[in-house]
Amino acid sequence: MKTPNNRREFIRKSGLITLGAIAASKLNASASKLFEPNTNQFTLPELPYPYEALEPHIDKLTMQIHHDKHHKAYVDKLNEAITSNKITEKSLEKLLQQVSTYPAAIRNNGGGHYNHSMFWKLLQPNPGNPDGVVMDAIVATFGSIDEFKKKFSDAAKSRFGSGWAWLVKTADGKLAICSTPNQDNPLMDIAECKGSPVLCLDVWEHAYYLKYQNLRADYINAYWNVVNWGEVNRLYAGK
Repeated sequence: MKTPNNRREFIRKSGLITLGAIAASKLNASASKLFEPNTNQFTLPELPYPYEALEPHIDKLTMQIHHDKHHKAYVDKLNEAITSNKITEKSLEKLLQQVSTYPAAIRNNGGGHYNHSMFWKLLQPNPGNPDGVVMDAIVATFGSIDEFKKKFSDAAKSRFGSGWAWLVKTADGKLAICSTPNQDNPLMDIAECKGSPVLCLDVWEHAYYLKYQNLRADYINAYWNVVNWGEVNRLYAGK
């Protein structure tokens, strides 16, 4: 017979499992909608989990502000730039791939929209350990998952000012780690590093300052507890 404490623990774990399943289903349902809207307006995707789902690693208030304020502002300003410059391209990826031919507002806000839309999907409560084809590729490239995490974390820590850390699949099919400033990303024709994004980490201060203040390294360490390795595998496979 279960004791009250055991019963509470069973209920807690059952709730976490259900939350993870709901998050996964929402991810799959929304994946096709994020980057190629069927209207003349790009839209803010919903978070695929509750604001508090990533606690204690990423707090509820940060997620609310980050998604509802910062990401929404990028979407709104991107739509304004699209309208004012009479741009007809509806694929965000294609806009970024030729971003040097567009005004700076497209680079800044289009990058912000793409990066954050990807970032939300790469986070998940109770995600489990890395496995699958991307794990094999990581070990083959970096020697071990721990060495990969160290190199990726170093790229995030050493990015001066605001920006992103990335794991990308290069044109020759290899994995590489790099970082970009501001809202640039590896899809852009002006990017410092190029490739298909597989994993990303936002190191703008608004992503972590409420909880971690100036301790970016602590935020980066916490990030590994909420990485959605299933989504990493999907992106690596190009699905």
